[in-house]
Amino acid sequence: MENNANQISRIKESPMDAILQEDLEQLVQDTSVPFDMLKNKSVFVTGATGLLGSQIVKALACANRMTDAGIRILAMVRSQEKAKKVFGSLLERGDVKLVTADVNDEIICEESVDYIVHGASATSSRYFVSNPVETIMTAVNGTVHVLEFARLKQVKGFLYLSSLEVYGTPASDAGMIDESYSGYIDPLAVRSSYSEGKRMVECICAAYVSQYGVPVRIARLSQTFGAGVEYDDGRVFAEFARCAIEKKNIVLHTAGKTERSYCYTKDAAAAMLLILLKGEDGTAYNVTNMNTRISIANMAQLVCDIFQESGIHVTFDMPKDVASFGYNPEMVIALDAGRLLALGWKPTVNLGEMFQRLAASMKNSKEQAGW
Repeated sequence: MENNANQISRIKESPMDAILQEDLEQLVQDTSVPFDMLKNKSVFVTGATGLLGSQIVKALACANRMTDAGIRILAMVRSQEKAKKVFGSLLERGDVKLVTADVNDEIICEESVDYIVHGASATSSRYFVSNPVETIMTAVNGTVHVLEFARLKQVKGFLYLSSLEVYGTPASDAGMIDESYSGYIDPLAVRSSYSEGKRMVECICAAYVSQYGVPVRIARLSQTFGAGVEYDDGRVFAEFARCAIEKKNIVLHTAGKTERSYCYTKDAAAAMLLILLKGEDGTAYNVTNMNTRISIANMAQLVCDIFQESGIHVTFDMPKDVASFGYNPEMVIALDAGRLLALGWKPTVNLGEMFQRLAASMKNSKEQAGW
């Protein structure tokens, strides 16, 4: 029977998506990420089948194959069926072990754990509106379960994946927003289930740092996309790329004035690992490529310009009940990533290339799904 070392050297992490595979290998070669700190360590990842959770799992597995890192990867998933779809033949290697559980329940795992990346969360804007109670409870109760698990295991590092939404709606004159800023969130708006949940969880994380010494670091992620996004993803960037692939006009249901910056998946994964390993306890870090700042409407036009062969245009269809879409209020939010840059991180992919790589990867996803 083939041993684990041979299987690890033979089986790649994303063999069906050349774009994602290239990203993973470039990430492992990124000298700003101290993969050596993870040698022969165990990493527990919640939300492991999600976009960023799966990238972390695959990046760690890629480090095992390329550098003989010996990392033990524990991927916590709710659905083994989805996990097999996301990880495929990678699960045959032996260095990735599935832990089937739900963060809403107490986490039981007998293996030793050195580091935790906590990414399990609701991610759909429509879900925030249709299931606000579940959105809040998963954020709060789920994170308490993971923090208690971390406390029990006496981990060396804990990364919580938060969001730019903790800043709410910034004041019009806010300028560049660093980690000390707090904007306005209406607690009575149903859509606030997500943003208020993230705020509360950050406070819980700070409490566990102070009272129990759990080494929590926080990544406040801007909207992140790139290779690895599934073809049927409902977020705006995926919709734009899907329109280009299917040669359909991009339809906006708002004026598209909201302006923000974005981050490529590989760059975000590098930031997450760097924060996990080198970040300060009880500290939050904005994760964004400050050079990608753009409005929704201009981003839609950018996609039309990048994929001119598709012959698509931007159109507007304003519904009467915009709230049902789960959109945030229109705003300008410009994150300052200076604290993260000071750790040694730097973004590598600009917005145009982000969409090109996203579309190429989504085409691979579409072919695999047989759509």
